[in-house]
Amino acid sequence: MSDAEQALPATSHTATRIMRGGRVAACPIDDGLLLVIGASGPAAGQLPAEINDDAATVTNAYVTAWRLASPSPSVTHGFAALLPTDDADRPLTTLRLGQEGRRYIFAPRTLAVREAVTILAELSGGQLTAVLDSLVDAMIQITAGRRRLAVIVALIQSRKGGDGFLEFVGETHEGSIFLRGWARAADPGNTQVIVCGENPVFADCAIATFSRQDIPKGAVGFIGLLAASEPFRARDVEGLVYRGGGGWRYAALHQSRQIAGPAETPAQIRSVLLQTHSSPAVLLKLRSAANSFEGRETISTLPVPVRLGVDNIFQANSGAFLISGWLLDPDGHVQSVRLRRGSTDMRLDDRWTRLERSDVTDAFSDEPLFKSMLDQDTHPHGFIVFASGLGEDGMAPLHLELTLKDSRRAFLPLTPARLQPRRAVLRQIKSIDPENWGLAEIVDRQIVPFLCASESPSPTAGNILDAGAFDDAPGPPIIVAVGQTEERELAPFLGLLALDPETRQAPIALVLNSECFRRQAARIRQLAQFYRLSLRLMSSETDDVYDLLEAGIRALPSETVVLLAGSLLPRRSGWYGNLLAAHEEKGGVISPTLAYEDHSVRWAGTWADPQSGSLSGRYAGYPLSAVTGLKLTRIAAASFECCILPREVFLTAGGFAGSYLGSQQKGQDLGLRLSRIGIESWWLPSVQMLGSDEISAPDGASAAPLIERIDEKLFSARWAPGPESRDNRMVEASA
Repeated sequence: MSDAEQALPATSHTATRIMRGGRVAACPIDDGLLLVIGASGPAAGQLPAEINDDAATVTNAYVTAWRLASPSPSVTHGFAALLPTDDADRPLTTLRLGQEGRRYIFAPRTLAVREAVTILAELSGGQLTAVLDSLVDAMIQITAGRRRLAVIVALIQSRKGGDGFLEFVGETHEGSIFLRGWARAADPGNTQVIVCGENPVFADCAIATFSRQDIPKGAVGFIGLLAASEPFRARDVEGLVYRGGGGWRYAALHQSRQIAGPAETPAQIRSVLLQTHSSPAVLLKLRSAANSFEGRETISTLPVPVRLGVDNIFQANSGAFLISGWLLDPDGHVQSVRLRRGSTDMRLDDRWTRLERSDVTDAFSDEPLFKSMLDQDTHPHGFIVFASGLGEDGMAPLHLELTLKDSRRAFLPLTPARLQPRRAVLRQIKSIDPENWGLAEIVDRQIVPFLCASESPSPTAGNILDAGAFDDAPGPPIIVAVGQTEERELAPFLGLLALDPETRQAPIALVLNSECFRRQAARIRQLAQFYRLSLRLMSSETDDVYDLLEAGIRALPSETVVLLAGSLLPRRSGWYGNLLAAHEEKGGVISPTLAYEDHSVRWAGTWADPQSGSLSGRYAGYPLSAVTGLKLTRIAAASFECCILPREVFLTAGGFAGSYLGSQQKGQDLGLRLSRIGIESWWLPSVQMLGSDEISAPDGASAAPLIERIDEKLFSARWAPGPESRDNRMVEASA
């Protein structure tokens, strides 16, 4: 070896040995790709390659070549080969490359990317840019992970000199990233770029260019809109790799760059958009981004007769929405109305139900923009709509996007009320006229789908107050649900429990609505102490009797529980002991007869038709004397207004379905689920409870028919027969 060669640094020494021919150096790009650098005769394109003389490793390598500055007769060209491999960590000894299978020996040490670039620079000289561009073009054709993208960025950054800067990076609410800066070779149009950062990503970039006087000669100003397959933030952008005139380029992030949020970015786009030129498609994208949501209401500023308002928007825990409002568009300017959050949206105007809203007509009848256009006889301006599928992106603001037929957009920010689905629907139906011509469609297309798509959390007990020796009392606890309707009858109800020797000794859990608890806790405690009852008071936020019962069940550890609606009164003493005895004999769920106050039968079991599978009642309206002598009877479903059952069975079945508005279908729904998991239900005719026809409607008597209709539709939707269970039908039938 000559003295000159010995004086070369390690990388130059490697390059010198490569130039002699027969030697190659390898640089792992990632787990599936090698960069191999060598020298030989002229050869380029797709060439067969084999590693370590192992025929199992044969693959096609992409080879780019260049003429050496100081060729020899046998070595005229340098080459760089991209070699796919399934094991980049294997020891590398030999390489056969090309149709003739010329054999090379690998250098004992693999190279880092920076070392590989240095060797390429020494071998290719002034051709380095073309060599790197060719390698990057080839690597991009292969599916690239983040490690490979990082290598591509490093290769482009290794070239001397800068190609431009990013001066502004901003976000839009729709998930796009906006760039503004200057570059030496940015071409207008759509192109694929690599966004540099800690985790580089591929992105599509819509670029428009414009003239600037404050940048180097030959450079142009540009703006771009990035759209990537995976989300990233403006603060993550550290540079941009793009293919412009003359090859691949790199624009770094300027040290004085500005990073902006969605509220500022649209204005930045508008400030420069009119100066730019690009393809019509790109300019349309940029125009849309310039007109994107900025966090404020803009519908009221439209110069055309279009206005929109939202009266209520409810959001369930599952992300389902129930929205009601109005759209005034007498001249037909509106193309679409969408509910949007970030990059996800749902069109509303093709699925909503329209309502008559004469109040909207009256409100705008004197405004000059609308005065001559409003029809005083028809008012189809209202709407109600169910929407879902927007996800739970808490960072992106929820808003309505109104698009006109001329492509202009306007926006309305929304702040949904987060309520349990049942409460949301009860509040919504207050504004619906029961005589509305669109009521059936509202129920079928909006309210029932909203309830089906929503998830209701299980009710829980809040405050707990013992007014007696509850934990020491014998027997299963009696859980009594007291809503606001039953609040006035608490004193005589507790008196009846005290008159029965069995219930006077039993543990009694009284579950009240939170407001009732606040008003009545002290008084009830005094009554319990006076009657010497083993009483425990509990509060819950709900006023639904079944939800109150469930809150009590979940708060107590007992193996068996007795449920009792506060609207029921025992006809005779001894009912508690009779229920316990029947349960010890049969297990499962056991309910007594429920009767009206005139001693006629209200409920005497729920029975299944053996042929149709439908459920119905029997004996309704019969005198109690007609059923009193009957024996304990197996039925299809029990009544949960009064029953005894194992607590674990109730929890395993999932408790009461919280989406029902009333009580009848809620009980039938649980009864059917218990039956499906093999739990038997029984009717005990000799025990009888007196009470009203139904547990009171949750929103008053006027809403009862609508609530019943909604629950019937919801029940049918939940238990509609599937293709494999056509006989599992549940129909409404009177006994």
